Amino acid sequence: MTELAAGIPAGIPAGLPVDLDALDLADPRTFRAHDQYAIWRRLRAEAPVFWNAPRGGRPGFWALTRYDDIMAVYKDDDHFTSERGNVLTTLLAGGDSAAGRMLAVTDGKRHQDLRNVFLKAFSPRALSYVAERVRENTRARVRAGVEMGACDFARDVAEKIPINTICDLLGVPEGDEHRDHLLDLTKTALSSDEVDADDEDAAEASLEARNEILMYFDDLVTEHRRTPKDDVIGAMVASSIDGVPLTDDDIVFNCYSLIIGGDETSRLTMIGTVPAMVGHPEQWAAYRAGEIETKTAVEEILRWVSPAMHFGRSALKDVTVRGTRIAAGDIVTLWNSSANRDEDVFDGPERLDLRRFPNRHATFGYGPHFCLGAYLGRTEVGAMLEALREFVAEMHITAEPEPVHSNLLSGISSLQVKLLPA
Repeated sequence: MTELAAGIPAGIPAGLPVDLDALDLADPRTFRAHDQYAIWRRLRAEAPVFWNAPRGGRPGFWALTRYDDIMAVYKDDDHFTSERGNVLTTLLAGGDSAAGRMLAVTDGKRHQDLRNVFLKAFSPRALSYVAERVRENTRARVRAGVEMGACDFARDVAEKIPINTICDLLGVPEGDEHRDHLLDLTKTALSSDEVDADDEDAAEASLEARNEILMYFDDLVTEHRRTPKDDVIGAMVASSIDGVPLTDDDIVFNCYSLIIGGDETSRLTMIGTVPAMVGHPEQWAAYRAGEIETKTAVEEILRWVSPAMHFGRSALKDVTVRGTRIAAGDIVTLWNSSANRDEDVFDGPERLDLRRFPNRHATFGYGPHFCLGAYLGRTEVGAMLEALREFVAEMHITAEPEPVHSNLLSGISSLQVKLLPA
């Protein structure tokens, strides 16, 4: 069994550069060379408002690592905006072309109006039928993984569950031709499985994947306008804001956001459930014995895995954070994966505790941009936990887990396991 420390695959060095100025949080290789939680511990202690210096022609940016600071920025629309980008990829490139049209990079009244379009479709009541399909699909895939005995848990079990769920909601036709293609594109758009890929090649592949996703949904929106359907795209096609119908671009950009958000983070969290349990056998045994409720276990897995490491904002005006002046126009990154291990907020944050309550993790963000798919994400993680409890007695990791290569996502792209049946 592969040994795990703090939820991170073995083999990643814990040591950090002596000079913090040598850290580059925009470079995915930083998170392959170092245990990210060692980085966060040191930054929280020594430089909680950390200036990541300009490199390679791209601008510098601020990194906030303490829970309270991060939560304060999330809810502060007066001093910070999402409309210049909300992840490093777009922030460092100078902006997001979907600003003002895609929910995630829109603020103010327009943001609330767009959010209202989706709220009915993503309410727990509206998603009850989807939740049941998630549970059935998860049970079937876990059971198949157990029957295989040895499998890649990421690719053979967890990979297809979130993508099928969000595709059902968006009205993407069933069949591997459509959904497998979109899965490949979402994986390429935000991360890479190729550790040694050239940075420029990886960036070009990512851009091409994002454009392909947009083109795919442009065709799907056209089809929905010809033949109205009862799904999320259908709801957007039929919606208007202040009497003005949503444009094709409005709908396509939000489809992109929904499929990226609905697939990547849920998939990585579901995959991360296994090493979390393998690394804490006493927690797995207690959960299997029914001594721990699924509800609290879900929240702790979400805190533990923290699949989206950061989100970003731009300062609208000069502001002071923890005694440090941030100037208008500066990029500010909020590191959820650090907030979720903050010693000032969580008792024993480096310990997986499936009974932890309360559990005010930052995994879904906070404030006006709190994740629209939080209910669905919790449902998917809960379905995975319950299926593992039902069908699996023991889990053994048989090869070194392969982490994703990203400065945004944290998780595992390949996880070889042996599952012993319950």
